[in-house]
Amino acid sequence: MPAFNPELFVSTLALIGAVIVIASLLSGLVDRSGLPQVAVFLALGALIGPYGLGIVDVTVDSPILRVVATLSLALVLFTDAVSLNVSELSSHKLLAFLVLGPGTVFSALLVSVASVWLLHIPVALAAMLGAALASTDPVLLRSILRRPELSPSVRQALRIESGLNDALLLPIILVAIAAAQHTVAAPADWARLALRMVVLSPAAGIVVALGAIGALELVRRKVGVRRDYESIYSLGIAFAAFAAAESVHGSGFIAAFAAGLTVAALDVELCDCFLEYGETTAEMALLFTFVLFGVSLIWTGLATATPVALLFTVVVFMSRPLAFFPALAFARLPWRDRMLLGWFGPRGLSSLLLILLPVFAGISGRNFLLQVCCLVVLFSVVLHGLSPLVLFRSHGKRGTQEAVAPPQTAPAPVKSAQLPILEEAQTTSEYIDIAELRSLMERDPKSVVLVDARSQRSYDESEYVLEGAVRLDPERAVAEARRLKLPRDAVLAVFCA
Repeated sequence: MPAFNPELFVSTLALIGAVIVIASLLSGLVDRSGLPQVAVFLALGALIGPYGLGIVDVTVDSPILRVVATLSLALVLFTDAVSLNVSELSSHKLLAFLVLGPGTVFSALLVSVASVWLLHIPVALAAMLGAALASTDPVLLRSILRRPELSPSVRQALRIESGLNDALLLPIILVAIAAAQHTVAAPADWARLALRMVVLSPAAGIVVALGAIGALELVRRKVGVRRDYESIYSLGIAFAAFAAAESVHGSGFIAAFAAGLTVAALDVELCDCFLEYGETTAEMALLFTFVLFGVSLIWTGLATATPVALLFTVVVFMSRPLAFFPALAFARLPWRDRMLLGWFGPRGLSSLLLILLPVFAGISGRNFLLQVCCLVVLFSVVLHGLSPLVLFRSHGKRGTQEAVAPPQTAPAPVKSAQLPILEEAQTTSEYIDIAELRSLMERDPKSVVLVDARSQRSYDESEYVLEGAVRLDPERAVAEARRLKLPRDAVLAVFCA
């Protein structure tokens, strides 16, 4: 066991603190400006790395990189799965199939072919690189999904892709690693690999998630659970599923995704807690990983920026439109939507995390794979990060009118105009009780505005709505309230459970 290094420990804590502080302080500025948040943290890494102040140096063999990258990839997969809206997925089956099937798979195939043709690497390594570069970055994509100019179709397609494509590409990399290591020569070896990937790994994740959800429901009924702790509970499910699968020689990453899918399908309340708080925690971990890459690793991509490597980068950017344009023709989307979907496939942390799997496995040629991936990611951070400022400038007003403006009041209820939870609500000092609300509305109806600020997931999947309520997106509540010109002197009775 390596000796404890107090200087490394202190510098790591300082780095974690810096990431949290800077991310919090810049969150509003980044949202308003549209600048890529990850670029700030890559620059922070460069500042403290050997090319800057020389405070920290993180190499590919650094234990901290292995630990943080492993946890981050598990969190990416779990977050992708738990964020899925099952009802939205089922109502857009064709779009999901086209995005994940012909779109993602053909993109990976085109990049793999270009890798063999231009970079002259073996097929197994080309498959790893193709799968890694077909993955979309959750952090960069999250900022794009928040753009009000996006049409609902583009937002749905990107949300589905970001939730499922990593799970589709991960097995390709795992199989390619096994082939490159020559550990699956006989049919029996392939059968054992398939058993671990298709049966053991998902089963471990599902069993852990079912047990965790059952325990949570039991404790909820008996003594109750604080809502903020449920988000921490979600993170615990992800890590427990990962460990369970690894203990049976399966893939902890597949197990984490399976656990997330189970949570998404069975426990909507836990999902909302994770989306409200736990997702932010996961994003901090991802940004911290970006800082580690920004110290020195990602800049190694510039060392391989030969004409051939730059040509390969161009081909990578062209592969997605070439795969998505014909595939999306069957979805009958407008040309502008198809162009946006073909362009917005940002490569970032997920690509780097996936390519680190063969690096950590010790595959021959791993350093070259990492450098090429880093080169593509650097270009993607700049081009995909800044392109919304250009693409949406001329369509901003029209896009906002089409995509953002919700109805002033919620639609008619499906079963009842009165939410049952309102009748059972308990009065505390933090809430306005039902009697007070009714009294205010009877005295002066114009002095009270009933606001439905539930998360989009809860709102979509609920059979109840608030009659006469103004619907506000909780992600942009203040901006929406200003846009709808809600009276400043009114009482806002907000329902957000």
